[in-house]
Amino acid sequence: MSEVPDKKPPPTVTPGRVIITLCLLAPFVTLLWVGSYAKIEPTFIGIPFFYWYQMLWVPVSAALTMIAYQLWKRDQRSRQGGASK
Repeated sequence: MSEVPDKKPPPTVTPGRVIITLCLLAPFVTLLWVGSYAKIEPTFIGIPFFYWYQMLWVPVSAALTMIAYQLWKRDQRSRQGGASK
């Protein structure tokens, strides 16, 4: 009798998934902590810190979301054995 080796599923928590989580949580944590940026100084081209700090997070959040999405696609491909793109 030949024994078929048990195929273990990949681990649920991987370094890639931790990075994905951090990328998606960073904007929420930083922007929900209003006390850290509820001030006027330093101004940037006459715009108080409170406003330009929030506007700075718009492209940063988009970039972090894009990184998280690319990492998620790579993770899903590796879990499927790299068969589909």
